[in-house]
Amino acid sequence: MSTRTLPRPLRGPDFGSYSAEEVAWLLTDLSDVRLEAPAEEREEAIQGGRAHYAESLPVEYQPSPDYQRLFHEALEASAARLAYAVGVITELILAERGPQAVLVSLARAGTPVGVLVRRWARFAHGLELPHYAVSIVRGRGIDSVALRYLATQHDPATVMFVDGWTGKGAITRELADAVSSHAVATGRRFGADLAVLADPGRCVRIFGTREDYLIPSACLNSTVSGLVSRTVLNDRLIGPQDFHGAKFYAGLSAADVSGRFLDAVSARFAEVAGQVAEDWPALAEADRTPDWSGWAAVRRIGAQHGIADLNLIKPGVGETTRVLLRRIPWKILARADAGEELDHIRLLAQERGVPVVPVDPGTLPYACAGLIRPGYTRTDPVR
Repeated sequence: MSTRTLPRPLRGPDFGSYSAEEVAWLLTDLSDVRLEAPAEEREEAIQGGRAHYAESLPVEYQPSPDYQRLFHEALEASAARLAYAVGVITELILAERGPQAVLVSLARAGTPVGVLVRRWARFAHGLELPHYAVSIVRGRGIDSVALRYLATQHDPATVMFVDGWTGKGAITRELADAVSSHAVATGRRFGADLAVLADPGRCVRIFGTREDYLIPSACLNSTVSGLVSRTVLNDRLIGPQDFHGAKFYAGLSAADVSGRFLDAVSARFAEVAGQVAEDWPALAEADRTPDWSGWAAVRRIGAQHGIADLNLIKPGVGETTRVLLRRIPWKILARADAGEELDHIRLLAQERGVPVVPVDPGTLPYACAGLIRPGYTRTDPVR
């Protein structure tokens, strides 16, 4: 594919509510296409093997007033902790890629984090790092057209991929396989490193913490992610020379808290800067080798609960939230010692009539895990 045939990035305010300089979306605009389907319909099709989860979109969850209140309370309570984690991973990224680093966030959960990393680099070092958002799809890899575009603009060796958190490590594996295949096909090698705020799956080297805690941007969907949908890879709509697709939900602008989330965390940068400067060099020197213990825990959960398809087990606060917002949940496993950080999980579970099962903290390295109902059909009497 020649450079002339490559698509161009999308930017706000034409696409998304982030400003044009904060992120370039390497996506195809599908805003005018009807892609949403009820969760029950999608779940049946996905589990029945008739559709891939990335071919359609779930209906956007509209939070209740109580849930919105929990989001704002969680953001206020965690903003400094998030700012610290942003500072740590930014310093680690710059140590590995240098001041010419290029941020490539995994849309959409990684995009708010990529914007925050870019803001820290400017705050602490006066750098204006390029930031792009690309799509990666479990089972189908990262957007190869987006990688080709990036290789025309930057040295692939300077790219650092960014996401919000890890679950069991499926996307980490997907990223490593995809960039390896891309290198074989094109001769251009991107590093497979993934920088995240929280790595409870213990499957990456660049992280702010390995504790499983609430990152408030996980609580909501597009309204905390620039009003952009999750990404879509549907052969009817996306050709071989197109970026993967997504929708811009401009009609939800009245409920958009994307800027509020970013500003609340950025406002705490000065407060945590000294601690970041003191801590990150020791972390850089520490043994950060992934041990994949999260994956081992997921396999144990599958055996204990009779779930053969481990894709139906979503560990960690962020992934459990997604199960409750988008899928057909069966039950939620929650550590018996988990506190306020799971209040939004408990509220969502109550709203959907899903049991929350307390488990021995010694048996679950995550704060919680969401189990999707296996073998779901719309005639299933148990919801």
